[in-house]
Amino acid sequence: MKKTEVLLSINKLKKAFETLKEGTIQANSQLEKDGVGIECHSPRSCIKEAFRQGFIEDDEIFLDMLEDRNRSSHIYEEKTAEEIFERIKEIYTETLEKAIKNLEEKLK
Repeated sequence: MKKTEVLLSINKLKKAFETLKEGTIQANSQLEKDGVGIECHSPRSCIKEAFRQGFIEDDEIFLDMLEDRNRSSHIYEEKTAEEIFERIKEIYTETLEKAIKNLEEKLK
């Protein structure tokens, strides 16, 4: 590993630590306190942890969303773009709305 890569990793670690430290100071509700102890290192692991914690109901749909999001940044075919749009319209918006309501309920 190059020195610049090590320095960048240290900076990321410092930022993550500051965020964690800030979270411990500002956490008031049980949901916020629970969130301080959750570790996830990638979008995929965050989705899996959110499912384990009960913040989302269907981790597979969220993983599909993640995959479509990653695919959409490299789309060159109109057909694929249209398929992803339809999933957003028919599945993802409803799933996200449920997740938001679930989080709001946990905050009460």
